[in-house]
Amino acid sequence: MTSQTTKAGQTDRETPSAEQIRRAPKVLLHDHLDGGLRPGTIVDLARESGYEGLPETDPDKLGIWFREAADSGSLPRYLETFAHTCAVMQTKESLKRVAAECAEDLAEDGVVYAEIRYAPEQHLENGLTLEEVVEAVNEGFREGERRAKANGHRIRVGALLTAMRHAARALEIAELANRYRDLGVVGFDIAGAEAGFPPTRHLDAFEYLKRENNHFTIHAGEAFGLPSIWQALQWCGADRLGHGVRIIDDIQVADDGTVKLGRLASYVRDKRIPLEMCPSSNLQTGAADSYAEHPIGLLRKLHFRATVNTDNRLMSGTSMSREFEHLVGTFGYTLDDMQWFTVNAMKSAFIPFDERLAMISDVIKPGYAELKSEWLFRQTASTRASVGS
Repeated sequence: MTSQTTKAGQTDRETPSAEQIRRAPKVLLHDHLDGGLRPGTIVDLARESGYEGLPETDPDKLGIWFREAADSGSLPRYLETFAHTCAVMQTKESLKRVAAECAEDLAEDGVVYAEIRYAPEQHLENGLTLEEVVEAVNEGFREGERRAKANGHRIRVGALLTAMRHAARALEIAELANRYRDLGVVGFDIAGAEAGFPPTRHLDAFEYLKRENNHFTIHAGEAFGLPSIWQALQWCGADRLGHGVRIIDDIQVADDGTVKLGRLASYVRDKRIPLEMCPSSNLQTGAADSYAEHPIGLLRKLHFRATVNTDNRLMSGTSMSREFEHLVGTFGYTLDDMQWFTVNAMKSAFIPFDERLAMISDVIKPGYAELKSEWLFRQTASTRASVGS
């Protein structure tokens, strides 16, 4: 672990180690269920279902194939990889298994709260109803939470029901999300290729959700620019922005370092609209060129409500810990910065205020306080050892 030193010569900020990053409590708002399967599970489910379309049947090679296929720099090409994961998620049993393993994997990585999204309409090929899909996934999440607890980890998982923006079932999925809102579903999402499929095509779904006082997020500003963000907010009324990286196009940085925000960027910051940022995924789809150039660095400095997320752990070969490792290595972030991102995410979750507050006060802040105190004990032990010698 390295440290940063003040002018007075006293250490006040430390760069967290990979092990501390893993142990730190984390909150995940943007993660796709069909983008986070274990490669071995895909192979098992393909064999059980008779699916013969996998490009590889060795789990290690399959995992590599997904990452390489996703590294195209194109969002449409990136999205093609989901044909294989969705193909093996067409039964109650497969959905339960994938959901349970998702919760287990996240808990093992230190995630204490997660909102996992999936599109029920993509899991009907074997005759399941939309309701059966939702109930199977919810059952899987509860099983995963129980297994995590048995292994010494705590996690709470909520589901976001996603409608595909190129399809015509958004209102139907929004109504489904509303029916299950007190049964494990915490909100609604809309996803898919942005270009040519503006969120305003589904205004009836968003108007319905607003009338029902329900929560929703919209994929916007990932592969498409400011108009996508503007429509998601001002026409549709999104509570959060999925990705939102292109908000950077409304921010000017002068040669002397001064920053000027445009009207939309100012609105996003002033209204504290959460940005569900997914650095590794954004590099794969061409939304950013490198971690150093990712907008999250500037947005953090400007105090936007930025959050850190994984998007698709399988395709990006990532986890919440790996995402933070990249940011720590690139921007020199400390545990204080990690806590800032994590509290941002928890404040922005789609669960009741008192429950969010309890997670922040009783889980997140104590967890970071314990990690931040560790260097004090090491420093004391080191000093005693030096005196003793």
